[in-house]
Amino acid sequence: MTWSWTLYRYLAIQFLLGVALVYGAFLALAFSIDIVDLLNRTSGRNAGMPVIVTMALLQLPDLGQKMMPFAILGGGVITFARLSRSQELVASRAAGVSAWGFLLPPLVVAVVIGIMAVTVFTPVSARMFSEFAGLEARYIKGEASQLSVSINGLWLRQGNEQRQSVIHALRVAQQGRHLEDVLVFLYKNGDNFIGRIDAKSGDLGDHVWVLKDAWVSDTKAAPVHHDFYKLETTLTPEQIQESFASPDTISFWNLPGYIRAAQAAGFSALRYRLYLYTLYALPALFAAMVFMAASFSLRLSREGGMAKVILFSAASGFGVYFFSTLTQVLGYDGAVPVLLAATAPAIASILIGMTLLFNQEDG
Repeated sequence: MTWSWTLYRYLAIQFLLGVALVYGAFLALAFSIDIVDLLNRTSGRNAGMPVIVTMALLQLPDLGQKMMPFAILGGGVITFARLSRSQELVASRAAGVSAWGFLLPPLVVAVVIGIMAVTVFTPVSARMFSEFAGLEARYIKGEASQLSVSINGLWLRQGNEQRQSVIHALRVAQQGRHLEDVLVFLYKNGDNFIGRIDAKSGDLGDHVWVLKDAWVSDTKAAPVHHDFYKLETTLTPEQIQESFASPDTISFWNLPGYIRAAQAAGFSALRYRLYLYTLYALPALFAAMVFMAASFSLRLSREGGMAKVILFSAASGFGVYFFSTLTQVLGYDGAVPVLLAATAPAIASILIGMTLLFNQEDG
């Protein structure tokens, strides 16, 4: 069969416009809700309206990233329903184009959007969300640093298989570059304890911690005092900050390298691996939303009932969201492999959508 590139282009443009319309509506709604939420959270914390609007704008790309699959689903429903009502799909089918034929352009557009979202949009979103986290720490949590510090202070681990050190500090400043009341436990060849360092403060330099007023001791000799003591480190300010930050604040391009460095230093990188694999599966998830939208909307020309289409679409959207959340929790807990937890929603959605479409077209 000879495919019409004019028809391809028309269907792709219509689908893209439908997705843009739904996505724009979602962003406007999310921005309005976020403004109200930030007004409540910053109440009494001396945060003016310009700061609140800035925080909402910085958080908006991260919210938009989470809403993209549902925008693809909603945009697909609107596009296919409109084409069905205008009899354009009927005319295409009469000309010999099957449902799989006019699904191809929206599928290509959805996959391209997914690739662009992962490679281009996600790094920008991560940078802006990181800035939001800093403002949130300052104006909402009342912290000088956005590092997550427990009531017992900050714990860091650094080193390699031969030598490792565990650093504890009661207070943190300058986004992890300055530590106060520092205690360092030194290990060699795994878990063999070889000494400790007690220091009044420490500053992170170029591949070194500069510890001030430090007492250095080992398992044999008495403690030795140093006005300044240099402890080698493989950590950077970015790694220290990112080790406590949400995966959403790390660029897609930096995630693989960060995961390798974190694992080498003894950090758990499970949630970052899960987030990375979820990004890998994002184009497939967008394609699954197209299949679902088509399986619901194509019934419109045969059975009628826009309300039924909207109901089924909303239910499927909530179902995908619930299943994605469930698999993420199972992945975090180690109940299922990380790769399966990240890709299961996309695979399941594709299979369900294609099954429904096969049932309508060929069954």
